[in-house]
Amino acid sequence: MARSSNRIVVPEARMALNQMKTEIASELGLSNYEQIDKGNLSSRQNGYVGGYMTKRLVEQAQRNLAGK
Repeated sequence: MARSSNRIVVPEARMALNQMKTEIASELGLSNYEQIDKGNLSSRQNGYVGGYMTKRLVEQAQRNLAGK
């Protein structure tokens, strides 16, 4: 079983990150993402979810830094 080396720096953010992941997966057409065996998804599908999460988090940080 693969073990992720990623760790959440702010544990209080875990629920918000999981919700964001679910929302993005839904937008990409991956319904029931929480229950899906991620090993059965293609690398591209899994990568899209993580990529869009990163994109949104960067956009939010930029807006916060700009004071908007």
